[in-house]
Amino acid sequence: MNQPKLTLPRIDSLDTLADPDAIIAMLDDKGARGEIASVNWPDKYPYRPMTSFSAAYTDEAIYIDFLVRCNYLRAENYVDQSPVSEDSCVEFFVEPHEGGEYWNFEFNCIGTINASHRRERPAPTRLAAAELGQVRRYASCGTRPFRELEGLFTWNLLVVIPLGLIGLDPANLPDKIRGNFYKCASATSEPHYLSWKPITTDKPDFHRPEFFGDIYFGKS
Repeated sequence: MNQPKLTLPRIDSLDTLADPDAIIAMLDDKGARGEIASVNWPDKYPYRPMTSFSAAYTDEAIYIDFLVRCNYLRAENYVDQSPVSEDSCVEFFVEPHEGGEYWNFEFNCIGTINASHRRERPAPTRLAAAELGQVRRYASCGTRPFRELEGLFTWNLLVVIPLGLIGLDPANLPDKIRGNFYKCASATSEPHYLSWKPITTDKPDFHRPEFFGDIYFGKS
């Protein structure tokens, strides 16, 4: 699925809001929207839960609200830096400087995070607990783990990623960064691997910055 260029609006008033619902409402109203709808391996993993995101930035952080509708919901991983991609999971991978390191931020539906930065998949530098604590997470499913549930579920996850955490200077932002947004759930009854920008590998692999798309910073 070829989607339009993504330009994040600058909405500095987001930093003044303490209520997650107010932040989500503002992102829904004024943020840039995208769909995580590319089924890259349809023969083996055809399931496509409806997944979208709204995003914006401030002089402090990137704000992303993920919205998911799915038939299976799982959140067994509750310790940060555990394999959350097994659960109902959304992800944001970002390369702040072209050709440099990229950061992977992976979240299950209760906000458990797995995050690292690296140049290549086999050589990650995992974020320390203090760094993980800088990433604010607000999960509509709450924070308690649970085994897989079957039904019809709608859930969202709001995340706030400080610009400085990914090596960006708020006073000197580049015109664009590169990245991709993902939805996966490898250990559920309907495993799937969706992306915002398509990936053309033989098997699921999100750690492929060559398939990242351009993400522009809109001017204030």
